[in-house]
Amino acid sequence: MLRSACFAAGLFVGLWGLSFLAIDKLVMFQPEDRDPGIRGMLAKQVVNKETRPIIDPPDWAAFTLLSIGSVTMLYSIALPKHH
Repeated sequence: MLRSACFAAGLFVGLWGLSFLAIDKLVMFQPEDRDPGIRGMLAKQVVNKETRPIIDPPDWAAFTLLSIGSVTMLYSIALPKHH
């Protein structure tokens, strides 16, 4: 059970790293009446005369997420099997 949970978490983090390699920034849709609670990479940008939140990850974030995900998946494979 622990092995599959670690593998799934590593796969999730690794896939986010792959997606950050493919995209430059992520423009999200948000209705005007809501205020986002995330502060880190979230900013506002004007698109077609309307302000939308964007996620603009730094260049090193993709490689960091890929390495953390791959090490976590390798750790899950190295865990001892319980019968």
